[in-house]
Amino acid sequence: MERALLAERHPLWARSCPELKDIDFIRLGLLRCISVVDSGRHFLQTNEQIYGQLLPHSTYFKSLKSHRRTSMLEAFEQQSYHLHAETLLSQGIDYLKAFPELDEYTIEAADGHFIDHACHTEKNSKGKVYAAGGIYALNLRSGLLRFLCLVTNGTQRHQEIPVLRDHIEKQNKGNNSSQRHLYVYDKAVTDFVWWDRQKRHANYMISMLKENSIATLVESIPFDSQHEINTGVEAYSVYENKGIKFNVVDYRDPETGKLHRFVTTLPMTINPGTIAMLYFRTMISDYSG
Repeated sequence: MERALLAERHPLWARSCPELKDIDFIRLGLLRCISVVDSGRHFLQTNEQIYGQLLPHSTYFKSLKSHRRTSMLEAFEQQSYHLHAETLLSQGIDYLKAFPELDEYTIEAADGHFIDHACHTEKNSKGKVYAAGGIYALNLRSGLLRFLCLVTNGTQRHQEIPVLRDHIEKQNKGNNSSQRHLYVYDKAVTDFVWWDRQKRHANYMISMLKENSIATLVESIPFDSQHEINTGVEAYSVYENKGIKFNVVDYRDPETGKLHRFVTTLPMTINPGTIAMLYFRTMISDYSG
């Protein structure tokens, strides 16, 4: 935790708080996540009993609403993620090592996750509250999971895909365009026009083709059917929808015989079997979570 905080060289959020130091605030947050407690007050009582730390309720709950603390946690999360990624890389951890065609890509399987709103969540004008949640991303190369962006805190109803698009577009402004980023998502993410524009920012996607998608076959894409990775691939083709072209992989699972159709904006040089493999790894991660 200390290494991650110190990695932020010129923090705008830095400030001394003798009542509750930032490092203690982070530690308490981690403990809150893994503690079996019924509420925030119960957590503070348990923390006092087990760890001997007496912390006034007002100090703790006020800190949870601090914009400064929020900025600090955002910076801490990014630095912590980078430190863990560097550690795994130094240990030779790369779950996509067998696929050199993906070396230039940061590949994340993303999905929305929602939970019951907090008991103190404010109701909207109609007296309603909603499930709270955000979008999480699993790095398929390192296995690290991170919180990508907030969808709603429970006070409003929001759709996750517009939030994801906003997040990626904001990220585009500060990213090096030479870094290719691949997102593996479910059918909800499909927006051919938007993803076609994202290719100029080196952002790509893999998803399942919707059953009711209206698309016209343009041409077949040659691929090595003898390559082991392409086992089960029946077709690799270019389709078109509203003037936008994209690639579709027809893959039949050798074990179940079920046909799956994957859609992607990746270049044709990527093996179709690799595309299918990435999506299935997403499904395995989703079930195991």
